[in-house]
Amino acid sequence: MEISVRNVFLEVDDHEAALAFYRDTLGFEVRQDVSYEGARWLTVGPPSQPDLGIVLTTVGVGRPPEDAQVLRELLAKGSLGGLVLTTDDVDAVFEKVRASGAEVLQEPMDMPYGPRECEFRDPAGNSIRFSQPPKA
Repeated sequence: MEISVRNVFLEVDDHEAALAFYRDTLGFEVRQDVSYEGARWLTVGPPSQPDLGIVLTTVGVGRPPEDAQVLRELLAKGSLGGLVLTTDDVDAVFEKVRASGAEVLQEPMDMPYGPRECEFRDPAGNSIRFSQPPKA
């Protein structure tokens, strides 16, 4: 039996800002863009991984109003989920993403556990970490 990842979900509060970040800055493809009853599901993904979808959902969609409000507050603080993305040149990615105006959480550094990494917040506040495997 084989199991693989098909979709991951991130809450966002501004799909157009998220689209600019994930498509225009990171170079991800738009796979699907669905709007329904005041909500939006925007699916993006790296061209090299056509079976992986990162679904950018309207924060709090499908949840009771009080839960949705808590999620909006947590998102504003940057306290929700995030992604770790792999790259072969973390320094080049850092310069490109920093130039987009994204909030820097960590400049590139060699981690004690091996990879070279940097970290940003996407426009909604989600943590996006870039990791370059150590050279053999």
